[in-house]
Amino acid sequence: MRTHGLRFDVNCSILFTELPLLKRPGAARAAGFGAVEFWWPFTDPVPADREVDAFTGAIADAGVQLALLNFAGGDMAAGDRGLLGLPEGSAAFRDNIDVCVGIAARTGCTILNALYGNHADGLSRQQQDELAAENLALAARAATGAGATVVVEALNSYDSPRAALVSSQRALEVINLVRAQAGVANVAFLADLYHLGKMGEDLPDLLIWHHDSIAHIQIADVPDRGAPGTGGPRGLHFEGLFGMLAAHGYDGWIGCEYKPSDPADSSTSFGWREPDEV
Repeated sequence: MRTHGLRFDVNCSILFTELPLLKRPGAARAAGFGAVEFWWPFTDPVPADREVDAFTGAIADAGVQLALLNFAGGDMAAGDRGLLGLPEGSAAFRDNIDVCVGIAARTGCTILNALYGNHADGLSRQQQDELAAENLALAARAATGAGATVVVEALNSYDSPRAALVSSQRALEVINLVRAQAGVANVAFLADLYHLGKMGEDLPDLLIWHHDSIAHIQIADVPDRGAPGTGGPRGLHFEGLFGMLAAHGYDGWIGCEYKPSDPADSSTSFGWREPDEV
């Protein structure tokens, strides 16, 4: 598959999970990638210093760039999908800001992903957006010191039926709200092509008209979140999308955030890419 010179990283929270977390950056490097990304890699929003040191040390030892890191998103296994727009999650999110931004500063990570969360009981959409915008503003101001941008993404309602943001339009509404209210410029859109594609969005149209709002991209094929090219007739036309991104000057990282072809050996999951363009 032609990748038009774009840069790809490995999401080590979904790939290489057969290995201990601290071994995954090295495995990504061995597979030919120069960068990695992670969901929040700790149990708590404020982990012990030794845990942070071990994590940043593993990235440095592997010789890879940390391209993206998620803020703490709650108990994802239990169904949480972020803390931004939840009254009961705001304190944990705010406690997490300094730790996450500190890791970004230490590693040179320039993209921090803030998950909006599920619908909040008892709040209107406007009230939830206002709370999310307030938390995003705090995160964005802190991230400025590390030279990082805070991104927001839309999920899909099939995998996450309680998620509050399930369209690019809704995600961009929240982004524009915090930009207008807080006057921060380092808040942008994470275009997850799997989630957006699963919701039936017009991806070429989105990438053309909103390219100036996109700071990071993640990929997986629909309908089953496999590697590019595994979706069959219902899958995404990645080669065309890659060509469009290159034509519009996208120079950020593209995160491989898909399920491995062989869960026992994630290194077999990258046959779709051109070996010299990672």
